[in-house]
Amino acid sequence: MNIQFESADKINGLMTITIEQADYQEQVDKKLKDYRKKAQVPGFRPGMVPMGLIKKQYGTAVKVDEVNRVLGEKLYEYIRENNIQMLGEPLPNEGQVPQDLQGDGPFEFKFDIAVAPEFKAELTGKDKVDFYSIVADDKLIDEQVQMFASQAGEFVEAQEWSGNDTLKGDLRQLDAEGNTLEGGIEVEGGLVMPSYVKGEDEKKKFDGAKPGDIIIFNPKKAYPDNDAEVAALLKKQKDEVKDLESDFSFQVTEIRHFQPHAVDQELFTRVFGEGVKDEADFRQRIADGLKAQLAGNSDYKFLQDVRQYVEKKVGELQFPEALLKRVMINNNKDKGEEYVEKNFKASIDELKWHLIKEQLVAQTGIKVEDADLKLIAKDAIRQQFAQYGMNNVPDDMLEQYADEQLKKRENVESFVERAIDVKLTQALKQVVKLNTKEVTLDEFNKMMRGE
Repeated sequence: MNIQFESADKINGLMTITIEQADYQEQVDKKLKDYRKKAQVPGFRPGMVPMGLIKKQYGTAVKVDEVNRVLGEKLYEYIRENNIQMLGEPLPNEGQVPQDLQGDGPFEFKFDIAVAPEFKAELTGKDKVDFYSIVADDKLIDEQVQMFASQAGEFVEAQEWSGNDTLKGDLRQLDAEGNTLEGGIEVEGGLVMPSYVKGEDEKKKFDGAKPGDIIIFNPKKAYPDNDAEVAALLKKQKDEVKDLESDFSFQVTEIRHFQPHAVDQELFTRVFGEGVKDEADFRQRIADGLKAQLAGNSDYKFLQDVRQYVEKKVGELQFPEALLKRVMINNNKDKGEEYVEKNFKASIDELKWHLIKEQLVAQTGIKVEDADLKLIAKDAIRQQFAQYGMNNVPDDMLEQYADEQLKKRENVESFVERAIDVKLTQALKQVVKLNTKEVTLDEFNKMMRGE
């Protein structure tokens, strides 16, 4: 066997692999002997089929399989042993001459190899990067208190409509004279939220509504250009209301007012369990919880800023673009060249950051262990529960959910990437000089939106 690798410009590589008969023949003979032992050919006892017949029937196929096995094995072995940083997969060279695998060789195979550009990405204490520390101010804590109170709230009956109240009542279709239309649409227990009515003239008709009131309104004018909303209100299909023009009477039978929970000991216990002393303690616990959440936002922004800083420091990199486009087309055969052209620049940008991040990971010496993946999975699940106001999920339940998530390969890959980002962020905060700036969450969000 002979392997040659050429890369004059250091990013476009050509690998030539020559396979001799001696590289594959021993394994081919072994496999053909195994075939002979198992072959069942009429007129011959098992294991007694002439080798000439076995070679005629299976010889070429076995040789092709073995040549391909040796080819792939030696190709990747050469890349690994010679530290070639290959991008994507090897592609057959466009000048590859067809090989006659019926013969004994030698066989020559040529592959185009996309090679990563050579550069050095390194950060030290001389590098200064902004770090935005988000402060949990009173406004943010007030919003969290209101959120918890709303999550624990309930609907109560009211005597007059206001704000975001929901009206429950009976709907009846009217004729041109304003009388109930015989055989028309009737809905018992229909629900209307006047605050969501788009037609201003129709919305005003519900002002001050009380149980027992009869309100005349037009559903199509209340929800202009929204047949789906009208259909849902009247419990019909969209095509059944598309030409509807009638007014409807709506007799209010009930007004549902949403009442947030009082900010009291019951709410404190519901959110954080036993042990909350008073409202000041409740607010402090909220602040402590926000600190962890906001730290995640700060770290996310920090890694973004690190990326921008180090990419500028590294400068422009030259990639084997023509070859990488071939790789992308090969990996996106169902999407075509137009898709590749449209997304190529973004892919190169991500590739550059990926290569830089690899060097930073190596520089900081971080490694992702199973325990790191478990922590990332539990944190993701904890945040999901928190979205529904569940802040006291037992650790054993989080463990159980995390174990289930880690059984799925697609989840593991995303958890690994997240773990790398988390550990790299913490490591780099100890390496570079932080230019710390305190901001409120509102200021931080405006900055993230580019305002």
